[in-house]
This record gives sequence, structure tokens and C-alpha cells, in this order.
Amino acid sequence: MRALLRALRVLFQKLCRRDVTVGDFSAVVTGMLLAFNLPVSIPLWQAMFGSLVAIVAVKQLFGGIGRNFANPAITARIVMLVSFASTMTNFATSADATSSATPLTQMGSDAMPSLLDLFLGKHGGSLGETCALALIIGFVYLLVRKVITWHTTVVFVGTVALFTLCLGQNPLEHVLSGGLLLGAIFMATDYSTTPSTKWGKVIFGFGCGIITVLIRVFGGYPEGVSFAILLMNILTPYISSWTRRKIFGGVKK
Repeated sequence: MRALLRALRVLFQKLCRRDVTVGDFSAVVTGMLLAFNLPVSIPLWQAMFGSLVAIVAVKQLFGGIGRNFANPAITARIVMLVSFASTMTNFATSADATSSATPLTQMGSDAMPSLLDLFLGKHGGSLGETCALALIIGFVYLLVRKVITWHTTVVFVGTVALFTLCLGQNPLEHVLSGGLLLGAIFMATDYSTTPSTKWGKVIFGFGCGIITVLIRVFGGYPEGVSFAILLMNILTPYISSWTRRKIFGGVKK
């Protein structure tokens, strides 16, 4: 997946007579994030289609790295979910490719995995969303390296937990299920598609959390993380403008 995305990026930049910037490894990051959002049983040609959407349609057509209006991997996942619903929701739970429903579709039933199984990833789901322990370790690593700040992730996850608790549901099941941790840690913290101010990050995370719960509880899809992040990506320029610090005594332009 990563090699494919890098090749697509080089090809597109050469066709458009742009400087080849594949050495910045942003295509590698996009490839990894897209792969984390896909089932392990996805056909390769569908993964290639998602790669085209992520790199060409979302990133390069808008000017390349730092200029895309939405997270490429998130947008590609949504397009693939709408286009290939059956294969995008076919999750293997064992090495012999036995498939089953995700915990989000099992909430409230006896088939719901235990909290320990949810934490350790012993359930169906996309490649990178199942093991909450691994995702939390990744979050701590990014914080220690100061690659991201805590604001968006903590507010996103906290809002989902608090909102679901108010609705009479188990907040831990919602936090540990689906792509919440994957999205909150690795996608809602994207530099170019999320606010740069601290209060902007808080508002962004809060909005993502509210939309996620509304879709999960009242919507037609069991998962709402991808849609929530994409919708908030669209609002990012406005949030950044509202929360940008005003210079006292400066001339208003």
C-alpha cells in the first residue's frame, strides 16, 4: 500500500510537471493510515482505488501536502465504504479468515466482547483499529516526541465517553470499539486539516465527539468517526479564524 501510494504520487507529479516530493514520506503516512482503516480481506484492486482517491483526488489535486482540505485516508475510507459496502464491512477475526460483526454492531447483545478483549484487540475490525492497547502506546509515543498535543485526542474521546454515558450507554464500550482511538490519535491530529490553535483543537475534538455519537446512536451507520472527522475538517478554516489570538492594538485588515 505504501509503495503504491508513493508510485501514484510520483506519476501524478510528473504528469503535471511538478517537483517530485515523494522524499517527504507523506505518501507513506497516508498509505499506512489508509491500510489501518481497511479490512485485511479487502481485494487489492479496491485498495488501489482507495489509494487513487487519497493521493490524487484529495491530496495532489488540491496542491499537495499541506494544501488538502480533508484528511486523505479518512476521505478515501468513506468513498470506499459507500462504494464497496460489503467488502468494507467484512472483518476477519482469526488467521483462517473467519469473519464476524464488529463490536459496534453487537452493543447491547450477549455477543458483545468483554472490555478486556476490546482492549487487547480480540475482536473483528479494521487492520489498525482493534487493539486499543497498541493505539494508546502510539498516542503516548507521539506525545513524548511532541509530534502532537493532547487537546484534540483527549477532548474527542472524552466527549464520546461523556455523551454516551448521558445517553445511558456504556462509555468504555464506545471508547474501545470501532475506529475512535485510531481516528482521535492519528487522524484528528493531522496538521493541515485540523486547527492550529489550542482552543481550536478543543472545539475540533468536541465537534468530532458529538457527531460520532450522534451517528453511532441515532444514524444509519454503526460507526461515525470518519464522517465526524471529515465534517470537522471542512469547518477547520472557520474554527482557526475564530480562535486565532488577536493582537492588542493591531490594525484590523
